[in-house]
Amino acid sequence: MSKQEKLLTGKNVVLGIQHLFAMFGATILVASVTGLNPLVTLFSAGVGTLIFHFITKKMVPVFLGSSFAFISALQTLTGWNDGNVTKEGIAAAGGAVIMAGVIYLLFALIVYLFGTDIIKKVFPPVVTGPIIIVIGIHLSPFAIADASANWWVALFVIAVIVITMMFTKGFFKLVPILIGFAAGYVLCYILDLAITTNFVNVAAISESPWLSFKAISEGNFFTLPKFRWDAILLLSPIAIVTVVEHIGDITANGSVVGKDFYKEPGLHRTLIGDGIATMLAGTIGGPPNTTYSENTGVLAVTRNYNPAVLRIAAVFAIILSVFGKFGAMLGAIPTPVKGGMCMILYGMIASVGLRTLINAELDFSHSRNLLIVALILVTGIGISVAGGIPIGNVTLSGVFVAALTGIILNLALPKDI
Repeated sequence: MSKQEKLLTGKNVVLGIQHLFAMFGATILVASVTGLNPLVTLFSAGVGTLIFHFITKKMVPVFLGSSFAFISALQTLTGWNDGNVTKEGIAAAGGAVIMAGVIYLLFALIVYLFGTDIIKKVFPPVVTGPIIIVIGIHLSPFAIADASANWWVALFVIAVIVITMMFTKGFFKLVPILIGFAAGYVLCYILDLAITTNFVNVAAISESPWLSFKAISEGNFFTLPKFRWDAILLLSPIAIVTVVEHIGDITANGSVVGKDFYKEPGLHRTLIGDGIATMLAGTIGGPPNTTYSENTGVLAVTRNYNPAVLRIAAVFAIILSVFGKFGAMLGAIPTPVKGGMCMILYGMIASVGLRTLINAELDFSHSRNLLIVALILVTGIGISVAGGIPIGNVTLSGVFVAALTGIILNLALPKDI
């Protein structure tokens, strides 16, 4: 290998690590606020990304990380909302995640047979925008509950994240959530030492092994899925929203790179890659995967569009996943730190929905647009607050009803009202 080749290899490794940090905070956070194993989450993100690249002919510079859209459903299924995460709950969530991956494959088949226009017709911004808003607002009470464990710590975390986002440049601007997490964690540890609070579970960290190989060999690392209809109906329909997000992310990624990935390797291939990666995650107890716009942002900043760099990041994610001590530290995130982070993140989810509506330049003087958005918001938020709609042994979530409402109204209402 020549000196130049070695230099290029070293550069790609550094860029790969940067991509790892860009996705790291959000990916781990999903596990941390749902009761899933952070190391399994990291492993499934890394392996899922490699699967995606294989299916898309190694052409699309994308990283697959944990999807925020499924947080609420995962929290319900794992037992997080009740303060009692169980292996049975994680297994039920895994079965539902697999079925969410199947929905990706169904959409891939539709795109392959009929083209991309049908997806845009069924899920225009007037439908997807308010659904994303519903997801963010539904999550907000859980963030407030965690932050109320100690508002001073939560506000400190929020302040660090805001300052990092607004006043830093380069690498630090890409990882504000990670920096806020680290700062809050350190603050809680100092408070534990200074005034004998009990924010950080130091015992759990010290007792955990450095490596996870023993847990893997004993079957205590991965959680095999179980299929329950109530879990499937609660979680899987959310994939309808993330499929639309996927389409938007692939469009944005192609715009940054200067290529039309709809044509080559094809949108059906990217959907298949995302779907199979999600099914793998569900099989081992991880959250659904989705394309990460954070990494597309890194592409735009660095102007290095080599897909191999994203595969390097995926390999690093897999390597990190075997360190048990690292996973225990992530699992012991203090409650007010999580609250502060989630207040920002859940608000951002809702803001993305607003941005979707604004970018589409929807005219709300038209009764049609007003009706669709209004009924999605009312059904989604109202049913979520009420705890869902029980039908026999199954409870329909607010997000599911909101999505169904939006789809029906969009297809049924005439365009000229």
